[in-house]
Amino acid sequence: MNAETTSTVKKLLATQKRIVVIGHKNPDGDAVGSCLGLANFLKQLGHDTHVVMPNDFPDFLKWLPGCDQLVIHEKDTSRSEALISEADVIFTLDFNSLDRTGDLQQILKESEADFVMIDHHQAPDDYAKATYSDITMSSTSQMVYHFMESLEGLNKVNKTIATQLYTGIMTDTGSFRFPSTTAMTHKVIAKLIEAGASNAQIHEAVYDTNSPERMKLLGTALNNLTILPDLHTAYITLTQQELDAHNFKKGDTEGFVNYALSIKGIYFAVIFIENKQENIVKMSFRSKGSFSVNDFARNHYDGGGHINAAGGRSSKSLTDTITEFISILPSYKNELTHVS
Repeated sequence: MNAETTSTVKKLLATQKRIVVIGHKNPDGDAVGSCLGLANFLKQLGHDTHVVMPNDFPDFLKWLPGCDQLVIHEKDTSRSEALISEADVIFTLDFNSLDRTGDLQQILKESEADFVMIDHHQAPDDYAKATYSDITMSSTSQMVYHFMESLEGLNKVNKTIATQLYTGIMTDTGSFRFPSTTAMTHKVIAKLIEAGASNAQIHEAVYDTNSPERMKLLGTALNNLTILPDLHTAYITLTQQELDAHNFKKGDTEGFVNYALSIKGIYFAVIFIENKQENIVKMSFRSKGSFSVNDFARNHYDGGGHINAAGGRSSKSLTDTITEFISILPSYKNELTHVS
């Protein structure tokens, strides 16, 4: 975080404030971990701080300390909107466009609070008084650690904060295997372990608590795997009927797309998930090397994210979405053939 942004934030936090920390819709491990970690830090500075999430998040994250204090907008609309309306400062974490907050978007736009953005996605919007944006960072949780470092507050990183931030970094780096994992990431992780984060227990809590239904759903997903070898692409489909048959819960498909990407010779992987409730098809894109799924998602599916990990959506049927996807792919054949 540069000196100008640090100075702005210090001035905002110089006196006691009512603060709301907000994550994006369909929050993942990085959103939950970074928001909880930052909120605990701000509370230690003496601020009245609350975390608001647009909607619920996966069960495999609900063991995290502080989750019982989160305000979920879809479950407690009046309280979450009151907190936002009364806030002096609003921190937005792990997203850089207010439309990523779903039904909270309008009330955030109407807020007179000062906004602070902490995020690592590309092309940030210009809505915050202080913006800490760095697309080279592994995760927003790592950025929260550096944010605290800039404010000379690392002495406040206790076991609780260390656990929250470690979880966010671990999940957003695919257990430290994605290219965004740097030497600095490992240095931060070492400090978090020193502060009390139990790496083995955190990994087990997130990854080793699969339900039988989720494992059977994975089997169905892999059975639906399609490989397009000439285009170095693989994709997985899941219909609403298949999700319902396996008692689908939020977060159950987390990581499924990585199985497609793990195939030898595959540089581009996608999972298409039918969502009848929202009448859309949700997509997760993953890639290796120089092929930018962020650009692909932005160009075709009203999405975005990072070079090697992004999301998107389609309002067409699942069948039509896949047909369209296959028709688009040949125009990327040269990029997919010469991935560096």
